[in-house]
Amino acid sequence: MASSATLFLSLPSPSPILSEKASNLSAPFNRGLLLFKSTNRTLAIRSALTSLDSKQLSSLATGTWQWKYQDNPINVYFEEHKGKKPEPSKRILMLPTISDVSTVEEWRAVASDIANRDGGDNWHTTILDWPGFGYSDRPSINYTSEVMENFLVEFLKASDSPLNGYDNEIVIVAGGHAATIALHVANKGLVKASAIAAVAPTWAGPLPIVFGRDTNMESRYGLLRGTLRTPAVGWMMYNMLVSNEKSIQSQYESHVYADPENVTPSIISSRYALTKRKGARYAPAAFLTGLLDPVKSREEFLELFKKLDGKIPILVVSTKSAPKRSKGEMSALNGVEGVTKFVEVPGALLPQEEYPAIVADELYKFLQEQFALVG
Repeated sequence: MASSATLFLSLPSPSPILSEKASNLSAPFNRGLLLFKSTNRTLAIRSALTSLDSKQLSSLATGTWQWKYQDNPINVYFEEHKGKKPEPSKRILMLPTISDVSTVEEWRAVASDIANRDGGDNWHTTILDWPGFGYSDRPSINYTSEVMENFLVEFLKASDSPLNGYDNEIVIVAGGHAATIALHVANKGLVKASAIAAVAPTWAGPLPIVFGRDTNMESRYGLLRGTLRTPAVGWMMYNMLVSNEKSIQSQYESHVYADPENVTPSIISSRYALTKRKGARYAPAAFLTGLLDPVKSREEFLELFKKLDGKIPILVVSTKSAPKRSKGEMSALNGVEGVTKFVEVPGALLPQEEYPAIVADELYKFLQEQFALVG
């Protein structure tokens, strides 16, 4: 999908930190336990647990996985929603939509819903924050789509990953750019998923989709990106464009959510809090200016699906109220070779957060169809 013309500010409610009810991490997930050095981060994550009921808390575990990029350790935040039954379980990796305020929170309700359903299989869902976004570390590195692809591959293949040992048994569920990144690595043969669900998939950042990618515009994007990364002026510009509550509310009401009535004060407050984290502007600067775009054209976008025809089952979840350009890219996938199933649900750019029950139902039906689930 293409992103909307304006900045996509997607700040889901604050991510959870371990409370007593959610602190039952088993030994394999003892990779940080969310005992972050930053007190502010800890408090922000803890506050989100108030939105989870006891049933959700009992199946929730959180942790961090350390990714080494250019010899720099980067702590990456993840959440685990465990199924009702003992092991063995089937695994789903959920990847947040890449946006100015991307975070695991957008998938939490869907993850808990699927993990707690009665059925023939025991689904175990993992939600992962991208480096530079959400509650993961946000170092000042040069974020590109290739960097994100390498991260995803290394996370899935690492011996200390929470998904180690599942190899091609993993179902990948991803929103926006994250879906296209997952498809890109699958095309390269670097990731072997048992199925992929692309929810409101996008491929072009906010500025390139509106103004194009000619040499002149690329130069301007580079200038803007460099300015956003500077210590003083960068913060001022970031605060003006992204890190203010009025801007966030405007974005959510205009095109991130389909129904402005669903944009609550708590959503805006939590999204705003994420924009104040250390290093918050670096990855969004790359997203805004197109450095996180996995492909450069609709033709390349469609080709990702076509090349996986007969290899990996693919569900595409389009939305009824996506911005015009984004909607066009989603609609172009209907009937395309390689798309196993195409559905349309209410929502705009974050249907998984705005209408989680509907999205969970579509995902679960797809899983039943592909893996002969009973329930």
